[in-house]
Amino acid sequence: MQNVLFQLFVSGIAMGFVYALVAVEYTLIWNACGLLNFSHEKIIMLGGYVFVGTCITGLGMPNIPSAILAILLLGLFGILIAVTIFIPLRNQSRLIAVVATVMLGQILNEAAVLVWGPVALMPKNFLSGVFNIMGATIAKSYVYIILISIIIIAVLQFIFKKTKFGKAMTCVSINKTAATLMGINVKVSMVITLLLSFMICAVIGIITAPIFTVKQQMATMIALKGFCAGVIGGFGSLPAAIAGGLVLGVVENMAGLVLPAVFKDAVAFTLMILFMMFSPKGLVGVRENIESQSRRRAGEVQ
Repeated sequence: MQNVLFQLFVSGIAMGFVYALVAVEYTLIWNACGLLNFSHEKIIMLGGYVFVGTCITGLGMPNIPSAILAILLLGLFGILIAVTIFIPLRNQSRLIAVVATVMLGQILNEAAVLVWGPVALMPKNFLSGVFNIMGATIAKSYVYIILISIIIIAVLQFIFKKTKFGKAMTCVSINKTAATLMGINVKVSMVITLLLSFMICAVIGIITAPIFTVKQQMATMIALKGFCAGVIGGFGSLPAAIAGGLVLGVVENMAGLVLPAVFKDAVAFTLMILFMMFSPKGLVGVRENIESQSRRRAGEVQ
């Protein structure tokens, strides 16, 4: 029983980090643009397709170079989308922006079918095998997901705390008007944010490819649960997104001990609804803090 609990805990932490990365991607775009990206499940899918496609097609590239190429290409694609969609629509109605991102997702979905076909793809010899840890058999993919996610989160924290453009992005997330008055180029900040966001989506598509295989629907539940993680943690903060993802991943996995497997996906949505009803600010409760900071900084500028 202890081995089973340990296996469920490790796999729950791994999936929790995946949800956390999705929630971080939501949070980055929300803070920079004030918009929600409803196409990112297809962007995650695109990252998986570019990665696996370069491995098994005529290019025949090894796994690591293919992963790096996929991340770089998705980053460039993020810049393109920032310039053509998010920046022009940042002052438009939220509904228009939502429709634009949904349509972008549909375009990417149909493009993937045309380029790679409807059959699911699977990376060869990528994050395969198992580890024997404390007598429990743990899939290598889960261990690598945890390690890679920790590295990404550490890099993001370094960027936002120690770099000039990271601090500028933080200022933009608090108050765009004040940031503009202080000489910060909001458009450049949005471009950098989309670049980071799409690269994170590429990483999610790559590290989950061995678990879900690469297909059009591979990231549907990941994206939905990532949004749940953002709500559970407290929308608008990276630490909150991480906390929400980890809590959701562990609770969801442990619920499998008492609930039939068919109800596993319902755990995330039930938990989100409970938090919306009884703790709308989430675990960390940052929403009110962000709004109060915005009002205070705006008052200082005036």
